[in-house]
Amino acid sequence: MSTIRIDGLHKSFGKLEVLRGIDLVVDPGQVVCVIGPSGSGKSTLLRCVNLLEEPDSGSIRVAGVEVTDPDCDIDAVRRGIGMVFQQFNLFGHLTVRENVTIAQRRVLKRSRAEADRIATVNLDRVGLADKAGSYPAQLSGGQQQRVAIARALAMDPQLMLFDEPTSALDPELVGEVLAVMRGLAAEGMTMLVVTHEMAFAREVASRVVFMDGGAIVEEGPPATVFGSPREERTREFLHRVLEPTRVSESEIGAHLTD
Repeated sequence: MSTIRIDGLHKSFGKLEVLRGIDLVVDPGQVVCVIGPSGSGKSTLLRCVNLLEEPDSGSIRVAGVEVTDPDCDIDAVRRGIGMVFQQFNLFGHLTVRENVTIAQRRVLKRSRAEADRIATVNLDRVGLADKAGSYPAQLSGGQQQRVAIARALAMDPQLMLFDEPTSALDPELVGEVLAVMRGLAAEGMTMLVVTHEMAFAREVASRVVFMDGGAIVEEGPPATVFGSPREERTREFLHRVLEPTRVSESEIGAHLTD
């Protein structure tokens, strides 16, 4: 059974059609990375999966449950989905431990002791067990995002959704978040990731999906999409986003040999 199955998904905001007939399958244990230019509908697609945005038409099934069915208990489905946003969305007045335990206690009705134990396990997974008593303002952006990941993992999700999880971070902090995500992929976590981190997508993804204009233009294994894309629009996008990296690397090499 697919973890996610999307068929004929359409979504508009007023007269702007943001998603135009999306079909997508994510199987258990897969890491599917969605890439594409700003405004292509990537984040809206992700937000439709757990109905943070209401689709106009089409169907979405998560772990066999049709979330677009009006009778669906969406809160029950969401309990099996972890979501990490661009912004960390931590409670500033709560400690790191309290941020990771609050949903466990209120939603899953775990005891304080059990929630604390699970928080410790998951903070350790993201390398922040020593920050349990700190407040978000005392942490770097990368540390705050890792707390947000630990908070999602503490709910024992079957599926993790990541919406540009590194876009709000300073460049030197990006690596620590991506390292945690690589670890989750290695553990077999099913992940749908909207990202502009092309090296991460190339290295970690089971499949890469390129979106433009609200549609999936191309999808396939990373080696195919990055190495020999079929569609001209994919080639144009990759040339534009990858070329600056190549130039900077060549310039660095030139300086080193001067």
